[in-house]
Amino acid sequence: MNSRQAWRLLLSQGRGDRWVSSPRGHFSPALRRDFFTTTSKEGYDRRPVDITPLEQRKLTFDTHALVQDLETHGFDKTQAETIVSALTTLSNVSLDTIYKEMVTQAQQEITVQQLMAHLDSIRKDMVILEKSEFANLRAENEKMKIELDQVKQQLMSFFLTSCCFISYSLQIKKSNLWKQLQNLQKRTLKPKVLFQRPVIKLTLKLLP
Repeated sequence: MNSRQAWRLLLSQGRGDRWVSSPRGHFSPALRRDFFTTTSKEGYDRRPVDITPLEQRKLTFDTHALVQDLETHGFDKTQAETIVSALTTLSNVSLDTIYKEMVTQAQQEITVQQLMAHLDSIRKDMVILEKSEFANLRAENEKMKIELDQVKQQLMSFFLTSCCFISYSLQIKKSNLWKQLQNLQKRTLKPKVLFQRPVIKLTLKLLP
């Protein structure tokens, strides 16, 4: 197996029958394109997490053993180390993507606790708001009752005052009418008396 065939075998991109090759330790354009454009999509529901430092990560293969294996298959030490370095870089890129999208169980529990605390706070605020709204409605109701009682008392007072005034006015008018009637009767009786006196005198003279 020559270096070109080993490179094709190790750097397969898994895209059907398409293989990406790079002779003599240089990246191909396709590999550089995939390498530099490998980014994660921003999500509205994703929150930042602490990415594990590079020195604390564990690769899924033994780099030293892989270098030795490549050397046994015809690669020199420099080529084998270059291939392993490229594989390590690609693995770190994949791990970066995984760690950026990953949330640990502890972080998930903390997030759930924060959400529950936030929901409790919202629930308390709703209870306080509900109580304050009921208190405001109760106060407004009491205020309206007091205002209605005041209006009722004012109407009753106005009604009583109007009744008294009307009754007093009617009494005065009745009294005035009564006086006018008496004066009229007096005026009508006086001419009658004055007329009757001469008649009586004349009658007395005519008697034998």
